[in-house]
Amino acid sequence: MNVMINDISHDLDTTVQGVQITITVFLLVMAALMIPGGKLTDRYGRKRCFLVGLAVYGTGALLSAAAPGLGVLILGNSVLEGIGTALLIPPVYILTTLLFTDLTSRARAFGVIMAAGGIGAAAGPLIGGLITTAISWRAAFVFQALVIALIIVLSRTIADPVPPEPTRPFDIRGAVLSAGGLVLIVMGILAADDNIWLTLALLGAGCLVLVWFTHVIRSEERAGGEPLLSTSLFHNRASNLGLITQNIQWLLLMGTSFTVATYLQVVRDRDAIETGVIFTAATLGLLAASLTAERLAARRAQRTLIIAGFALTGAGIGVLIAMVGGSSSNWAFAPGLLLIGLGLGVMLTPSVNVVQSAFPESRQGEISGLSRSVSNLGSSFGTAIAGTILVAGLSDHAYLVAMGTLAFAALAGLGTALRMPRTAATPAASGPSATGLRPGT
Repeated sequence: MNVMINDISHDLDTTVQGVQITITVFLLVMAALMIPGGKLTDRYGRKRCFLVGLAVYGTGALLSAAAPGLGVLILGNSVLEGIGTALLIPPVYILTTLLFTDLTSRARAFGVIMAAGGIGAAAGPLIGGLITTAISWRAAFVFQALVIALIIVLSRTIADPVPPEPTRPFDIRGAVLSAGGLVLIVMGILAADDNIWLTLALLGAGCLVLVWFTHVIRSEERAGGEPLLSTSLFHNRASNLGLITQNIQWLLLMGTSFTVATYLQVVRDRDAIETGVIFTAATLGLLAASLTAERLAARRAQRTLIIAGFALTGAGIGVLIAMVGGSSSNWAFAPGLLLIGLGLGVMLTPSVNVVQSAFPESRQGEISGLSRSVSNLGSSFGTAIAGTILVAGLSDHAYLVAMGTLAFAALAGLGTALRMPRTAATPAASGPSATGLRPGT
């Protein structure tokens, strides 16, 4: 979507802000539904949720390809693809955690997943830019649907190691309240460039709804029920700080991606292919770091890797601001983007490992949904905050302000990582995933 901003806005007679809203709502739907999606895997099974998610995503891709206007594009891309992703992502992390029971093998597995994501991230902008330029942006969504069909065929060999529990309760009220609170907060950020009072009202309403949600789940726990999200998930300090780092990491990734892509296409008038090529520097850095995840996990503490990742990412943002401001060359983006990609690649896997490994097998559905929700909420914040700054005044000055905001977020992430404990307790509950973290992580 980031490399199609100009093409979509021209074809659908909309604005950069319209495309920004489409991207942000997609990320928001994912964030809002990721916790319910994780809980549904316990009730209906991980493989079944994965397949249903793929089917819904593919349907959304085809609807997006045929969209006559922005409204239908939002329905297909933002809503259906967002719902599909919320269903298919938690099973990936849950199955990985269940099948790989020690820190090193799990780091290798998550490293492969992140490497595959890096390959997709590297190929996506290039393929999307090529298809958009050679055919149209609509054909790029058809390509998505074809990829989904291939994954569905390949997924027949997946085995679910834990049987579903059809009678397990599902907290519908909690799901509605959690989703509603997150939606209000992100929509408040999006409204900042139009009406500050509306922003304050939406943010206030969102906070109140989340407070209500907290009250509901605590009441449900006291009554002996099973709420959507157990408050005991927040009793592990290492996991809490790991969740915060995940949120900031994805805020940086999506915020940088949207800021640079918009600046290239709108301010510097680069086409989809050029934008995709420029982003290759970041995705190659992400891929290279992800491929070394197993070796890094064996040699360095998870905390150390997360600290190093934020330091590299912050340095990359600084280089990006300095070099782009002083040069009109496309290559001025490469050093900063490469450092950002390396930094994110170094710390994404350790953050996931810290959070997932802090809980036993019986809690993986809950923590995986929470982890993915926190990450995607960070993605929503990144696109909403950076995009709101950009669309308020698309110029060099707006670009510098947006990137400066992301640099501040990187510093906040570094501060959070420094607070992570040097040791982490092994989960009390038994089970193949109750391995905890090795000393020093």
